[in-house]
Amino acid sequence: MSINFSEETNGEIITTTASLPEDNGEGSLRPRSINEYIGQEKAKNNLSIFINAAKMRGEPLDHVLLHGPPGLGKTTLAAVIANEMGVNMRITSGPAIEKPGDLVAMLTNLNEGDILFVDEIHRLNRAYEEILYPAMEDYAIDIILGKGPSANSIHLDLPHFTLIGATTRSGQLTAPLRDRFGVSLRLELYSPEELTRIVVRSAGILNVEIEPEGAFEIASRSRGTPRIANRLLRRVRDYAQVRADGVITRAVADMALSSLEVDKMGLDALDRRMLRSIIQYYNGGPVGLETLAATINEEAVTLEDVYEPYLLQHGFLTRTPRGRCVTRKAYEHLGIEYMGQQQMEF
Repeated sequence: MSINFSEETNGEIITTTASLPEDNGEGSLRPRSINEYIGQEKAKNNLSIFINAAKMRGEPLDHVLLHGPPGLGKTTLAAVIANEMGVNMRITSGPAIEKPGDLVAMLTNLNEGDILFVDEIHRLNRAYEEILYPAMEDYAIDIILGKGPSANSIHLDLPHFTLIGATTRSGQLTAPLRDRFGVSLRLELYSPEELTRIVVRSAGILNVEIEPEGAFEIASRSRGTPRIANRLLRRVRDYAQVRADGVITRAVADMALSSLEVDKMGLDALDRRMLRSIIQYYNGGPVGLETLAATINEEAVTLEDVYEPYLLQHGFLTRTPRGRCVTRKAYEHLGIEYMGQQQMEF
């Protein structure tokens, strides 16, 4: 029996930071307390102080804004905060709130001290933000009933609650909303060592036997993102069960990830195709995003939001006013001789 990983995944979906259907089963892998939460030491240390202080005063935690790249554990950290505070958490997202009544209903159904978690809060309708302003500051909202001369305003007091907003684009938040968060925490990409600890922990929960070198091999190719690390772990586990004796060693992890077309730097097939296209067709750049997207037959927003950030952060790509350019590091990684702006032969 054999499995062709490259045909099933095409090496593209496995390294995306977007949440996929298979990630719905990751709840069991999520830590429940700050002590179990690996990485993000600065954010954790500050958060521990704020939580302990709020509990000592017998007050709800101040409103919290969590921002950073996708897949770093913002939703998980919100659940950790709720568990540490010993309160319930209600979860929604900016796009899911389609009318003001949805937001009012959620706010009025909260209990004292509860947490309202709004994912992708930057996508919340600007008009609905007006409802949040008095709710966050004064724990009250005013509702208008009826229309015209017969309209009445009703003042509703709300229980003291904590709003936790998560966003991958904090710059798109309006200043009035952003300023109302008393705690703002940015989550950074994880180091390979931190991801190794996450992989080992997840393997234990999944009852997968894994060697430290195998865990590090997975971690080092996970683009600094726990969500990708857990996803790769599941695929390597499948490979180990079918092709090996079920134990994830460094060699097994390397063979599995190579089959998935994930290289030593965490680049997948589309990453490399993106870089090669700039070199082959545009002499290394510059090239506009829309032109590049059309060249490799991919959506521009996917390149910009999913693939480009990692390539920029690791020095494979630069962004100029005229467009995207590949760097000497990209040439070296792809094994192509660097020839400046001269036309490349393939």
